[in-house]
Amino acid sequence: MVIAGDSHAERQSVVTIIDVDERTFGREVLVRSQEVPVVVDFWAPWCGPCRTLGPILERLAHDSRGAFVLAKINVDQNQRLAANYQVQGIPAVKAFRNGKVVNEFSGALPESQVRAWLKQVCPPVADQLAAEAAALEAHAPDQAIARYRQIVATDPTHSASLFGLGRLLLRAGDATGVEWLAQVPAGTPQYSHAQTLLPLADFFQLPVAADPNALLARIESDSNDLEARYQLAAHLTRTQRYGEAMNQLLAIVMRNRAFHNDGGRKVLLALFELLGDEHPLVADYRRKLANALF
Repeated sequence: MVIAGDSHAERQSVVTIIDVDERTFGREVLVRSQEVPVVVDFWAPWCGPCRTLGPILERLAHDSRGAFVLAKINVDQNQRLAANYQVQGIPAVKAFRNGKVVNEFSGALPESQVRAWLKQVCPPVADQLAAEAAALEAHAPDQAIARYRQIVATDPTHSASLFGLGRLLLRAGDATGVEWLAQVPAGTPQYSHAQTLLPLADFFQLPVAADPNALLARIESDSNDLEARYQLAAHLTRTQRYGEAMNQLLAIVMRNRAFHNDGGRKVLLALFELLGDEHPLVADYRRKLANALF
């Protein structure tokens, strides 16, 4: 029995359910599990609980659209495999990743428990796609943005994709990124990071300076012209001149912490979050901000 799963927008149709025997086990389970989780169902035609569990596993495999492969092994015809993996009763279900058993259960569990078990070994498709998008961020941000948009179109509450999309749009100087960040659900790992970025909403809504040189002239004339510094920092951020923007924001913090409701510090923290700890500017300006505050 071989069943092809539904095709994804960016993927070819994938096999989700296969019959496996001693001859094909190495290729179809051990090798295949290097790329995708393989859930092995040890069963037999005469086993009543197997007839209950089997259709549940098959339906979930089909619905997963390739998040995992279900490998069916008839223990009557493959007794050596059953012995090798210490199958003492059926149905016995074992999840393989990278050629090794990473989780297992025995008996006919109800569908709710099977779903919960699968979540431990098979990340949802949206999570996998978001991980692929994250890998594109550094060298192909436009492609990453497109992929994040595809995910949130089908899963509007997917927190990693909402955060990734919002952050990348802001990095590109697109203020609509804030709208996506505001949708990151509370209680998710990305929520606090998204909240840190939200001060950029008002910052990006400042009037675009027609002549940033005029703002520089104001600052040279009066180093305490904090409004000119703030507007110039916004212009520099939109044009991705982050180091210069951080200089202006730091100068604001050093002169008047209360300006724009502590806006200089809040926007600096937002920029640190926007760029990420790996960015060379972040460590330097974190230290400078700490020195300014303490």
